[in-house]
Amino acid sequence: MALGIGVIGTGFMGKTHALAWRNVKAVLGGVNGAVETPELRLLCETPLARAEVMADQFGFAGATDDWQALVNDPAIDVVSITTPNGLHHPMAMAAIAAGKHVWCEKPMALTLAQAEEMAAAARARGVTTMLGYNYISNPAFTHAQRLAQSGAIGRLVQFRGWVDEDYQADPDLPWSWRAKLEDAGLGALGDIGTHLVSMAHGLMGPVASLIADMQTIHETRPLPDGTGRGVVENEDAASVILRFANGAQGSMVISRSAWGRKSRLGFELHGTKGMIVFDQERMNELQLYQNEGPKAEQGFKTILTGPAHAPYGEFCPAPGHQLGFNDLKVIECARLLRGIAGLEQAQPDFEAGLRIERVIHAIAASARAGGTRMTL
Repeated sequence: MALGIGVIGTGFMGKTHALAWRNVKAVLGGVNGAVETPELRLLCETPLARAEVMADQFGFAGATDDWQALVNDPAIDVVSITTPNGLHHPMAMAAIAAGKHVWCEKPMALTLAQAEEMAAAARARGVTTMLGYNYISNPAFTHAQRLAQSGAIGRLVQFRGWVDEDYQADPDLPWSWRAKLEDAGLGALGDIGTHLVSMAHGLMGPVASLIADMQTIHETRPLPDGTGRGVVENEDAASVILRFANGAQGSMVISRSAWGRKSRLGFELHGTKGMIVFDQERMNELQLYQNEGPKAEQGFKTILTGPAHAPYGEFCPAPGHQLGFNDLKVIECARLLRGIAGLEQAQPDFEAGLRIERVIHAIAASARAGGTRMTL
């Protein structure tokens, strides 16, 4: 049987979703025969002329400029939402009400209340959901999880995480929807901080409490029409001290205005017997230190991902040849398909996403309250 796919949006993430839907069955053999075949049936974008051009380019059977028509189309079984943040909530709620499975980019919504409503609706309707936390699909990251869970570095005692990019570093970059609470919600926290929280959860488990500070580095930006400057309503950077439910301590630094950093998403995971280090800018490498053997021979070991780190081998039979960003989306897509088929729990779903949203909104609340400790 075929699974009808509808994608809303044709920008950066829209294209990654389209590529993932096209490639998932060919690349990941474990899906073949076990799940329904995805069929690219409808692509939504405005204006309609662009939707038609992109539908032809991406390989969709049809195009529309009406997202509500897409989510209510009986030929559509799964809706991919790759729009600006402010549209995630209404589109997901409409898709869930129509009985569709949903693959939505992060953050879930603009507010915690909206995210709670989305999770509750999905739970009540019984549909499968997935959020776009593709970095935790990286075989290097999942191997770090296995190492940590196996006790390879002993008892986990501290998580130090960072996520830095420079897409908002230039003070002359024009004001856009990303600067407006009504359209973007939180700034660096919602856009990239959520990815770091997803990694922290995957390695350390839930956050119990936190203390935070935020900063808007560029408080105004030039309006695109040249008439003046617009106010930046959300944060460019944040710093957080964490306490996890397992008793371990942690810290995170987050910035969208860090010159020279393109996707510096990483962590140090400290244990009583060693350390694991990862950086997304070198996404096919993992650094492992273990306090074993003669002291004169100890040091960090570089692990290059390869076929031994599933599902790398489904993409390439040779170690060290490397996967890319779009490959992680294919892995994520396969997880969604297996979830729809009932073969495994699709993760991170809206329930897991809600836990991430609670953390980033607690960070914002702590910062606004002058660094007050927030309990989750």
